[in-house]
Amino acid sequence: MSLPCSRTRWVSDFFSYETTKSVVVKSWVVGVVNRCVQLLILSYFVGWVFLHEKAYQVRDTAIESSVVTKVKGVGRYAGQVMDTADYVTPPQGTSVFVVVTKQIRTEEQTQGVCPESEAAFHCSADRDCRELSPGTSNGLLTGRCVPYNATLRTCEIQGWCPPEVDTVDVPVMLEAENFTLLIKNSIRFPLFGFEKTNLPPPGSGVELGRCRFHPQLQPLCPILRLGDVARLAGQDFPALAATGGVLGIKIGWVCDLDRAWERCLPRYSFTRLDSLARTPAPGYNFRHARYYRWPDGSERRTLIKAFGIRFDVLVYGNAGKFGIVPTLINTVAAFTSIGVGTVLCDIILLNFLKGAEHYKARKFEEVSEASVPATPSACPPGALGTCSRDKQSTDSGTFSLGL
Repeated sequence: MSLPCSRTRWVSDFFSYETTKSVVVKSWVVGVVNRCVQLLILSYFVGWVFLHEKAYQVRDTAIESSVVTKVKGVGRYAGQVMDTADYVTPPQGTSVFVVVTKQIRTEEQTQGVCPESEAAFHCSADRDCRELSPGTSNGLLTGRCVPYNATLRTCEIQGWCPPEVDTVDVPVMLEAENFTLLIKNSIRFPLFGFEKTNLPPPGSGVELGRCRFHPQLQPLCPILRLGDVARLAGQDFPALAATGGVLGIKIGWVCDLDRAWERCLPRYSFTRLDSLARTPAPGYNFRHARYYRWPDGSERRTLIKAFGIRFDVLVYGNAGKFGIVPTLINTVAAFTSIGVGTVLCDIILLNFLKGAEHYKARKFEEVSEASVPATPSACPPGALGTCSRDKQSTDSGTFSLGL
């Protein structure tokens, strides 16, 4: 006959509500600390998390980008007039390209044997050449020591002759400082289906054919002067053109898509990517050759050691748009974090203030095992809904009165 009463008790326990015991402490110290901590936490979430970091937005960092570049300008070098086909490599207009500013040419090279030109391969006898490592040679060492000129002997090599002499002093094409660079950058944020380009739209007041980029006056113009790029990266253009180097042009797209489409704008910044500190071989250079046939049918080439400025166009960015899920998550986190003030005040109240033992006695209630009834009072049969008993909480440690 006790089964109906047990079922009634289970249903009554399930639909009961329990609350913790609250103690109001009239203390200025604890009260001021509590409100100050709550104010700091609330200010952090409102000012930093929501307003500055825009934590109420869904963010897309998987930016898709394409870059097309075009250099324009004509310069004079070694008695020749050079255009973009002569000094820009590769010619496809990619996001990484080189503007050649200095060249060391070795004309009419042909396959054969000849004395090495490097100072490390000076010799006095054949045995000196057999002991040398061929790693830095311009060809394959034959093991013989041959005359280089009337007073000097060097090791003989097999390869392209005459060997390159890259210690000669050659001029720099300083006209490259006034060359212009057009950057066409298209981006897309796939999460939102948002697309845009860095080219100024019609009616924006920026005339594409005439504008030149300036950080304050023309920050949206996609045509940049190479000398300005070097200057904004903190470099001296003549020195950079003489040794070569790597400059980075960074285009940042940080967009708030809750605002108008026109407010999503690119931001340009510039830096030197190759470090000069503790670099044994500073600068940037590379070699390439132009091959041709001599009238006798033999193959010949012109070897070119080119010094230049390499430009890397780097695109980065992210976009944000309002989302209900991150808004709810961060709102709940804000209200939950306010409870940190209560924990701190409890620590001060129960450990550092005068009368801490008195506060502990008020806050915590101890119940001995002997005072707990061995079994709950049984409900008489047929007393459904009229049985009165005391219920003990199972999750908060408080007592509630079952009515």
